[in-house]
Amino acid sequence: MFPVFRISGESRRRMLQTASQFPQAFKVRSEDAHKGIFGTLAVVGGATGMSGAPILAASAAMYLGCGKVWAGFNQDTLPFAVIAGFPEIMLDTADSLAKRQDISAWVVGCGLGTGMAAVGTLARILAEHTDKPVLLDADALNILSTDAETRNLARGCKNLILTPHPAEAARLLGTTVAQVQADRTAAVRKIGEIFGATVVLKGHKTLVAAPDTEIYVNESGNAGLATAGSGDVLGGIIGSLLAQGVPVFEAACAGVWLHGAAADVIKESAGIAAGLLAGEIAPAARWLRNWITELDN
Repeated sequence: MFPVFRISGESRRRMLQTASQFPQAFKVRSEDAHKGIFGTLAVVGGATGMSGAPILAASAAMYLGCGKVWAGFNQDTLPFAVIAGFPEIMLDTADSLAKRQDISAWVVGCGLGTGMAAVGTLARILAEHTDKPVLLDADALNILSTDAETRNLARGCKNLILTPHPAEAARLLGTTVAQVQADRTAAVRKIGEIFGATVVLKGHKTLVAAPDTEIYVNESGNAGLATAGSGDVLGGIIGSLLAQGVPVFEAACAGVWLHGAAADVIKESAGIAAGLLAGEIAPAARWLRNWITELDN
């Protein structure tokens, strides 16, 4: 049974006004649409003990309308025959998935680990898929902060998105969390300059910056997002929009806003902030995206 979501009058006005900034993310689908139109996303991560991270990202991508989704696990053999509750998600090992040439966009790093196999997989994706949108999160960012060759490969990607939280941002910049938080605007700009990337600096009022753009300051979200796996869900939401052809900067901004607004919808509908589960965010984001699309077109 689907949850019952609702939005009050003032929230409705504010959400519709904000969503109007992201026209490509809220386009109506034609009646003759098919899954091939909406892209194929690859989510790569899931070292031993961290299988839940790519599952959260991949399932979020499905909820947000991606045509097809692969989940690649950084393990010698697959931990599942199918993912319980999500048989729609196709499975592979990370090393094998990295070789595919039919992927529209990549999300790499969710529970990936930082060992030699993880470094090799990340390097292969960055080297062989330079023209595709590639979103790096979590352990992929930690590898960037320590491995010079991977950093150089990342700079060669034309549509790179980095989604650090403050600690990951500090590692990328070789500074401290306190310094990042003291001037978040400077930090997000500097990371973007170093990598020529769109950067999502997560936290209260998440910032999104890209070369030659104004910084987007996100106003959605609440303390319920302070839960394990929330960042993986965000990566899956943005990755889904990228695979569907939404331009990189718009996909990052719209994804950040949808992620936070979904938590706001849950809080307003069910009064839940403390104890929100990451897996509850994407169904609310799906409902919100469809609600906005119907009202706005």
